[in-house]
Amino acid sequence: MYERKELYDFFMERTSELTEDWYNKMDHNHLHGVYASNDKEVIGRLKQQNYQFHLLFCRLFLEKDEDFGALFENWLEELASDIEHLLTPIYEIIEQFFRVEDQYLELIEKFYAENVAGAGSEEVNYWSREITKRLGEIVIRFVRENALQTELKLNANRETILKLSCPVIPLMKHSALLPVIGDIDETRTKVILEHSLDECAKKKIDHLFIDLSGVATVDKIAVEELEKLIDALKLVGVVCTLSGVRPKVARAIMEYGFELEIIQVESVLSTAIEAKFAAI
Repeated sequence: MYERKELYDFFMERTSELTEDWYNKMDHNHLHGVYASNDKEVIGRLKQQNYQFHLLFCRLFLEKDEDFGALFENWLEELASDIEHLLTPIYEIIEQFFRVEDQYLELIEKFYAENVAGAGSEEVNYWSREITKRLGEIVIRFVRENALQTELKLNANRETILKLSCPVIPLMKHSALLPVIGDIDETRTKVILEHSLDECAKKKIDHLFIDLSGVATVDKIAVEELEKLIDALKLVGVVCTLSGVRPKVARAIMEYGFELEIIQVESVLSTAIEAKFAAI
């Protein structure tokens, strides 16, 4: 087997060239996301990411560690969490990995043709298999990391949407309205609890009207979380008034052990608000 260090040096001398060649031959007009961008900053970052890949991948010719893909852990995390790549179809990103693979396979053949007299196909085949194998490992790691980052982003967006769906709307005299619309499940009630506590503290609310007229059904977990919300608000000095409780929801609340006697209840929101401000 030819000296690994000379093979390593051969590739390292061409890292910048590999990046420029890769970018310049890219079919930007038929690609999307990061590959179609005209933003100089985005393009510069894309090239730098590709260049950093080569610096790591060239170590293939030196490293004998079986877990070669672990070298790319930080690089993959950065690439997968990059907003421009998150907005790029994953199949296009994988396609670019394969283009890079082709670059390495071509250079392996060039190296042995120009530098090793009488070299047979055995050496070329060995390194071709290594390149294909190691790059395959990296692609799998990227897909896994990309899925993780996408899920994190979706969860963050989902939580934002949930918060927007349960706004704490200031009224007057340190009072506010929390209109709850749609089905209430465990995830949503937890977001409502955290969001309501934060908003009441931030806006110095001491009386919160929780209107459930937009809620058609609740389950046991939702009732338990609603009870936790009211108890938590009491602990920070916020009085709660429930309004708009539908008969079906009321039966479920009673069935699951929530005692309506411990909280102010009004049939409709307007009545609750009028009663509050009439007493001021």
